[in-house]
Amino acid sequence: MWRPPVQPGEWRSLGLFAAADAGQLQQTLASMPLKIWRTDHVTPLAPHPNDPGSSTRPGQSGTEFLATFVVTIPDGTPRQAVEDAEAGDAARARELADQGHLERLWALPGQGNALGLYRARDSAEMEAIVKALPLDPWMTTELTPLTPHPSDPATMST
Repeated sequence: MWRPPVQPGEWRSLGLFAAADAGQLQQTLASMPLKIWRTDHVTPLAPHPNDPGSSTRPGQSGTEFLATFVVTIPDGTPRQAVEDAEAGDAARARELADQGHLERLWALPGQGNALGLYRARDSAEMEAIVKALPLDPWMTTELTPLTPHPSDPATMST
């Protein structure tokens, strides 16, 4: 779980939850103590072919970023150019994972939509990472810097 930037007096949290189905997810969300003050927005995630999978690397330093990508290939773009860019993007995803920048990657509903969890020193480095992606000329990207949520099970002491 994370906290994105918010305005004074505003509360927002982002979380990734795994559930067998929508009913189980709703049951989990409803069981949380702050549910009475919360509105949940659920977006189903699917495997992305370039997802590096769960990392076995020791935790990297830097800020985590949630990156939302929408790829729109212009009409008339040669198929070979698209295939080359997609292959380059897959290779770059592996490199970024090996460097500790790409944590996870998911497909979002809709053609060409993806969500990535990245790590970088700062916003400038994260923007440079995105600009160097082979599909960047055809992508609209939204970057959200994240801070750990105090209820994140990954950071809570046992």
